[in-house]
Amino acid sequence: MSETNTMVRSRRKERTGEVISDKMNKTIIVLVKRRFQHPRYKKVVTSYRKFYAHDDKGVAKVGDHVRIQETRPISKTKCWRLVEVEPKSGAA
Repeated sequence: MSETNTMVRSRRKERTGEVISDKMNKTIIVLVKRRFQHPRYKKVVTSYRKFYAHDDKGVAKVGDHVRIQETRPISKTKCWRLVEVEPKSGAA
């Protein structure tokens, strides 16, 4: 039974992006970039999308790279949740 539970959870969409706002209570705004080739003109295009994500513990700060996962609707605009804050690359 637990195997089917994890299988259902793994089918949820995941995105990686950068936190651009953490001013709301338990909510962060994540900017997700997507690069693709235009089907007709073959130019590489970058598109951006903002996602409101639920950050229950308030660990993500502006500038952090995070991974978010799709979840049930939490509010009118929030249907994503924070999975993890990705570690910084490079030595400080």
